[in-house]
Amino acid sequence: MKRNETIQNYLEAIYFIQLEKGKVRAIDVVKYMKYSRPTVSVALKQLETDGYITIEKNIISLKPEGVKIAKTMSERHEYIAKLLMSLGVSKQTAYMDSCLIEHDLSNESFNAIKKATRNKK
Repeated sequence: MKRNETIQNYLEAIYFIQLEKGKVRAIDVVKYMKYSRPTVSVALKQLETDGYITIEKNIISLKPEGVKIAKTMSERHEYIAKLLMSLGVSKQTAYMDSCLIEHDLSNESFNAIKKATRNKK
C-alpha cells in the first residue's frame, strides 16, 4: 500500500470513529481497521510525528490538516459509492470499489465527475 493511501485510510478511520463515538482511542482504530495493535501503534506515532494527529491521555484527535484530508477522503468515498450504486452496483461492491478509487483519482477528475453527475444521482 502506498504511504499516502495509508495516511488517508487512517485519517478517514479516525474521522469516522470520532463522528460515531466522540473520542478515539487506539483500540478503536484497531477494531475499525482490523489491523494488529502494533501495526496501528506504529502508524499512529508516525501520524503524530507528521503533524496529522495529537495523542493525549490515550485520546487521538485530528489536527487541522488531518481533518482536511479525512473530510476530502470521506466526501470522495461517499460520492463515488453513491454514484456506483445509482448505476446498479450493489452497496457492498460500491463501497469496496469506492475505497480503491478515492485514493488515486485526481482532484481534477473527481471535480469533473461531480460536475457531470451532480443531478444524475
